[in-house]
Amino acid sequence: MAHPLSGANPGTLATVMGRSGLPSHPLQGAAIGLSALARWPFSTAERLIMDGKLPKLEDMPAPVFILGHWRSGTTHLYNIMCESGEWGYVPPVATGLPWDLFGLAKVFNPLLERALPKHRYIDNIPVTPTSPQEDEIAIANMSEVSFYHGIYFPKAFAENVTRGLFFDGCTTADIRGWRKQFSYFLRKLYLYQDEKPLLIKNPVYTGRFAMLKDMFPDAKFIHIHRNPYDVFVSMRNFYKKLLKEFALQGYDHVDIDETILSVYERMMTDYLRDAEGMGPDKLVELRYDELDADPMASVETVYDRLGLPGFEAARGKFEAYLASVATFEKNKFDYSDEAAAKVEARLKPFIDKWDYRRPGRKQEKPAGDEGKGEGAHGEDAA
Repeated sequence: MAHPLSGANPGTLATVMGRSGLPSHPLQGAAIGLSALARWPFSTAERLIMDGKLPKLEDMPAPVFILGHWRSGTTHLYNIMCESGEWGYVPPVATGLPWDLFGLAKVFNPLLERALPKHRYIDNIPVTPTSPQEDEIAIANMSEVSFYHGIYFPKAFAENVTRGLFFDGCTTADIRGWRKQFSYFLRKLYLYQDEKPLLIKNPVYTGRFAMLKDMFPDAKFIHIHRNPYDVFVSMRNFYKKLLKEFALQGYDHVDIDETILSVYERMMTDYLRDAEGMGPDKLVELRYDELDADPMASVETVYDRLGLPGFEAARGKFEAYLASVATFEKNKFDYSDEAAAKVEARLKPFIDKWDYRRPGRKQEKPAGDEGKGEGAHGEDAA
């Protein structure tokens, strides 16, 4: 299967590899580079043809953004809401070929559909050619500022992750470039999705709330939070599986536990600061446990508070989708006391703010198991 970075443009590849080093396996690096070069004339032609046909950002309906740290239920809500048929969203082909949506993507889409995994790498959620995706993989193919560059090039893991999440080390030109490519992608997506209002889900944007409000003054937001204990142990599994699948360099040096804790701490601090004063008609807060227990009630709350039309018309579609995933088997993990203690030492302000408790421990883990991918006593979430 081709690496996701095979959909990048040559300029992005050159910049990222120049900063992060070449892939450890020359043949893998060559395949990615050749894909970018082979597509370049077609991508350029598409841009020349489509630029004049794309709407201006200000002429599009303001997006609705689903925010929340990874493993907090954002995918579940995204999948439900997209069943209405009234939202434009990010399909798999747009993540892999964002530069080529109106050209090569149509030619290669049948091949891409056959190459899709049956389930997501990090959990058991099914993947189909129409499954809504977050846009970060697409942005990683268009901009040298992306969280996923940390996963792809872990030799510079810490630098790429903080750069991709918080713009650390970025110049004004770098940030302007990210905003330009992000806006360009949304404009293409809007046209590709038949000019439907866009529903965008990306955990990265949880820490970029102020920028999104600046870019889209009329945007509306949904934030989902989950017990930080569960998030911590589930994120161990997240990093372990993504690095194994997509890393182009060795990653034994990566401190997964510290990454999870420091990113969560900083992301949520930024989010809470920037969300202060947001009206209830612009921002809805959901708890994962409530979404999991009664998804229809949670979705209805989102529609009601944000003033979104169409809930009753789509009720049957929502219910049919939820019935189809009723037997979905979530990942289940056990706790260790040491893992819980790490969470309490670093994330207590958020535990207290949202009134969470340490979940009951199912069994003790042997010493030395922490940081190797075990999760929480409970169930995993998207």
